Amino acid sequence: MPTSRTAPRRVLLGVAGAAAAIALTACGGVKTTSSGGGDGDYPSGNIEFSVGASAGGSTDLITRALAQGMGKQLGVSAPVLNKPGANGALNAKELQSAKPDGYKIAVQNASLFTITPLTVSPAEATKIDSFDVITGVSRDDYVMATNTRSGYTSIEDMKKAGKTIRYGTTGVGTGAQLASALTFKTAGIEATAVPFDGGAPNLTALLGNQVDVSTMQIGEAIENIEAGKLVPLAVFSEQRIPYLPDVKTAKEQGFDVLVTQYRFLTAPKGTPESVKAKLLDVARKTFATPEYKKFNEDNSLTPMEVSPQEVLTALRNDATTYQAQLGKFGISLAG
Repeated sequence: MPTSRTAPRRVLLGVAGAAAAIALTACGGVKTTSSGGGDGDYPSGNIEFSVGASAGGSTDLITRALAQGMGKQLGVSAPVLNKPGANGALNAKELQSAKPDGYKIAVQNASLFTITPLTVSPAEATKIDSFDVITGVSRDDYVMATNTRSGYTSIEDMKKAGKTIRYGTTGVGTGAQLASALTFKTAGIEATAVPFDGGAPNLTALLGNQVDVSTMQIGEAIENIEAGKLVPLAVFSEQRIPYLPDVKTAKEQGFDVLVTQYRFLTAPKGTPESVKAKLLDVARKTFATPEYKKFNEDNSLTPMEVSPQEVLTALRNDATTYQAQLGKFGISLAG
């Protein structure tokens, strides 16, 4: 079974409590105006961080931790505004039309650019070319888990069950949906998807035994795994996850399924180079603080603090791989 960690962890799905755990603003008490002039004296006012998800989830808490650190470094207020909808697409659309001056930025999910486009028309898809990537942030791996009452301990157990598996996901066009669909198809397991609108209802349904299994981000499941309420069946990374060292990867179990979620900081396309450089500098300084490192550990996050080019390469490679896999197995994620 997974080893337990004694460090306190922010509960990703405790929406009200978790949202309060990291302050809504990060204020250095120096500059509090709502906007600035040119990039010469950037920043001369607040920097708004928007989140394309509800309060309390992984992206929200990561954004708040980053906003708190970067705001402190810059000596400005960094309010976080939640704008959920369509796996982050609604927030992305608003951000791409914002003025490219560095006063509106957002942490965005890889799945919006690598998986969601596989569920919508090309005209509806959100394109990474509409943004400037400032830096990679972190990786949040997926785990497939089941209720203790199911009796399953591996993917093979579900195959032997000889029944249609009902599996929960965190929504259409997400990594949770893709990892599940590929796993059941490659394993030859009859399965039916039950999509939920986010991690909280997905987890609740699994704990209530309303679905047989669910795939979710490790940070959303680990508390219940360590408490013995959920049984992890597989992780979808290349190698085992340090936070769940005893859980085999899908690949170890004979199923070549690699799906991960990662996040990166973005600004509207055309943001001045000097502004992007300042944002990158303070982001790196925030990453290096003991507080932020502890935040990553407490939330089972793996740092992915890489260059914009490395983020773009990862997005292109993943999008190509996922599209090829879905085509190979005739899988549709839409609907």
